[in-house]
Amino acid sequence: MSLFNIQPEFVTSATKLEECPTESLPEVCFAGRSNVGKSSLINVLLNKKNIARTSNVPGKTQQMNYYQLGDRCYFVDLPGYGFAKVPKKERDRWGKNIREYLLDRKTLNLIIHVVDVRHDPTQLDEDFFYWMGMNEKPFCVVLSKSDKLSRNKMNQSKAKVRRIMKEMNIEVPILPYSADTRDGIDEIKKLITEFVTD
Repeated sequence: MSLFNIQPEFVTSATKLEECPTESLPEVCFAGRSNVGKSSLINVLLNKKNIARTSNVPGKTQQMNYYQLGDRCYFVDLPGYGFAKVPKKERDRWGKNIREYLLDRKTLNLIIHVVDVRHDPTQLDEDFFYWMGMNEKPFCVVLSKSDKLSRNKMNQSKAKVRRIMKEMNIEVPILPYSADTRDGIDEIKKLITEFVTD
């Protein structure tokens, strides 16, 4: 049975590593700036309109939200970074907890870093690319909202991300996609399946 035909189930929200489920299944986590479309991507992948809560308010996802796909894997929606309406102390605490999760979670098989294709990667995005590369974390970059640009502009954006990566000596998949048109979804599903299947 395809991974994406399994009925997904929301399991828990965790604020720190100790609150996460037992390390029993492979995990795919979704990271990126606030309001970049992480929750929308999860909804499209799981074919469930509102299983991951989406919002126009940056910083709405404030915990690590776990979604289970049968006995196959977990999807984990991480809090976005770069949100404005949260006290700095709170942001710092989330940052520490997320770093611990990314570094120490033994069942984390893939990090999907979502970047809005309409804008150049921010310094925070570039710092995250570098941090994942330095820590040898398996990740890919998903360029969201690809339907908002012409094909030419989208290819330019993709090339820019690739150049940034090359300067860091990092080579990972860069996959454009659109939640509205579903373009690129099959490629993302295929990559996830490779990372969570023995």
